[in-house]
Amino acid sequence: MPPPTDDTASPAVPSGKRSRHGLAAFHLASLLGSWLALRLGLFLAFQPDAPATVGEMLLALVIGLQRDLYVGLILTLPFLLWSLVLPNRWFAARWHRVLLMTGFAVFWLVQVFLLFAEFYFFEEFRSRFNTVAVDYLLYPDEVFINIWDSYPVPAVLAGCGGLAAAWVVGAVKLCKGLWAPVPFRARLVPCAVALGVVALLTPTVPLKGTRFSRERVVNELANNGALSFVSAFWTRHLDYAAFYKTLPREEAYGRVRRLLAEPGAEFVGGGDSLRRRVAGDPARPRLNVVLILEESLGSEFWGCLGRKEPTCTPEMDRLATAEGLLFTQIYASGNRTVRGFEGVLSSFPPLPGDSIVRRDQSQNVETLARVLKRDGYHTLFVYGGRGVFDGMRAYSLNNGYDRFLEQKHFTQPTFTTIWGVCDEDILARTIEECRELAQSGQPFFTTVLSVSNHKPYTYPKGRIAEDPEARKRRHAVKYSDYALGQFFRAAKQETFWTNTIFVVLADHGARVYGSQSIPIHSYEIPLVILGPAVVKSPSRVPHLGCSLDVAPTVLGLLGRPYETLFLGRDLLKAPPAGGRVLLNHNRDIGLFARDRLVVLNLRKTSEFYQGDPQQVGLTRLATPGPLELELENDTIALYQAADDLYMNRRFRIDP
Repeated sequence: MPPPTDDTASPAVPSGKRSRHGLAAFHLASLLGSWLALRLGLFLAFQPDAPATVGEMLLALVIGLQRDLYVGLILTLPFLLWSLVLPNRWFAARWHRVLLMTGFAVFWLVQVFLLFAEFYFFEEFRSRFNTVAVDYLLYPDEVFINIWDSYPVPAVLAGCGGLAAAWVVGAVKLCKGLWAPVPFRARLVPCAVALGVVALLTPTVPLKGTRFSRERVVNELANNGALSFVSAFWTRHLDYAAFYKTLPREEAYGRVRRLLAEPGAEFVGGGDSLRRRVAGDPARPRLNVVLILEESLGSEFWGCLGRKEPTCTPEMDRLATAEGLLFTQIYASGNRTVRGFEGVLSSFPPLPGDSIVRRDQSQNVETLARVLKRDGYHTLFVYGGRGVFDGMRAYSLNNGYDRFLEQKHFTQPTFTTIWGVCDEDILARTIEECRELAQSGQPFFTTVLSVSNHKPYTYPKGRIAEDPEARKRRHAVKYSDYALGQFFRAAKQETFWTNTIFVVLADHGARVYGSQSIPIHSYEIPLVILGPAVVKSPSRVPHLGCSLDVAPTVLGLLGRPYETLFLGRDLLKAPPAGGRVLLNHNRDIGLFARDRLVVLNLRKTSEFYQGDPQQVGLTRLATPGPLELELENDTIALYQAADDLYMNRRFRIDP
């Protein structure tokens, strides 16, 4: 009878923790323990706005353990499968010992780093890894250099390396029989068990996240960062009708047409057309327009909007209250610049998945630049960073802008960060460009996007009293305000000052906080319109609105006739009580109107809230009434029609 082969022999197999299967168990237990520690650390560091009950926290721990176990088993299976297929003599070979332990060291170096990264990400966004994390990975230069400048990366990496090395040493000491031969059948059982548990858990672990609590932060605490990231990546290009509630197409378009109807606007086309001719006086002068989109300059920093903390915007406070139209109930469409882009420039709802700025069917869509270009305007975009970031240059040049100035066009910048040149350089260049355009005699529309109010929050020395080395957000905001003050002082010396509309607003708020699935309170942004051509006396405008309403409002101030597909409204013509806000957060979309917030979730579910968005807390409604259900249908119709227009390339007027 021939001697037994490597895998059929029956050597003394180390039991329990001393075997290679003990290493797999130690690996899984380490993952579960580290995620539990992170979850508890996040809860202690970032308390929910509404105190969580003991029951909610226990449920968060149970749900979190289930999701952690699922991910942990998936991350342990590669080692179990490798152990299964590799012959015993190879498994115990010196080369394999070095390879395996090096692999584990690298894995744990990355894993520990991700724990730190997730903590800092939660600090910024009050969320597990989400769509922002996915988007950031596409632009490693800006993101990783910004991380290097903003956080103690060398110390973190050193700590991660030390912890990874300690894990490997501990694993080897704990599993003293790691390299001993194990029969094939004994190796097969752990693999089969792990695969079976993963198969059983899969239907119980929804990829969309957890929604057992009315407090958004508690739901986020129960989630797993890896699952959250995979969910965000998987749903970037989702099929809208497959995941969200819809209405019959005719009903949806009928509702949207009623919502967009206003005096002086005439629909062009059939029942599924949102194209409108807006009446105006063709004899009105073609005033220039300068639109300044400020990075993260949320309302929370503006003293003129009633903030309790010392104002960070003394220049804009003065201009807004003494010379401007100050809109006091405006909300951003999302918490990313691309959401500000599509909302402000295209008056388009923030569809779930990617913004249309980043999608592949966005050539020749409607923008404010395209509307004004049809009226004879020269159009210019001024940006201090790289235009490739988030596809901003491509979106601009494909949709109505004649020129796009970016970082490479600033030959001797005063100060730069990884995000681009400082605000004072961007705005000084804007003055120069507008001067040249004014001398040409052609009306112009100039859009400016600032970059300074970004981590690591540095700026040129000597501009404001605060030390830039302190790297505080409020200081960066104050510097941005300083640059705006310099800009308007310079603009008032130019000939184009008297025939130009100046618009200043934020692309989104500074940070996300709040209990709701869409934390609308943190989306509040300022909107100020300046210029003697349209502002005869300063006033505060309390009308409720959002990013989508900026373009129609500017066109209303111009007063000239135009055609439009925009889904926003002119805030100066709309009834004060009839405003609405369209919002996006991760994969949730919503509508706020009449003190109600309707949120549409993945898997065709809805949530309803009531309250004042200028207060942090809105009340979750357990049972929607007739008003909430009617608003839900309006919400469904607006997003469904927007998706249909975009996907069928109908959000355009020019051929």
